[in-house]
Amino acid sequence: MEFIKEFIKFLSVRKKYWLLPIILVILLFGGLIVLTQGTAVAPFIYTIF
Repeated sequence: MEFIKEFIKFLSVRKKYWLLPIILVILLFGGLIVLTQGTAVAPFIYTIF
């Protein structure tokens, strides 16, 4: 959790707010990949793409 706090502080100090949507999309796709690794959710995820 310390890393997340430090990263948010970095974004606010350096005024790099444009990085936030990029990071969120990367995390979303990462979570999607983890979900599709051998679960019952996988067939439903594949229909999205």
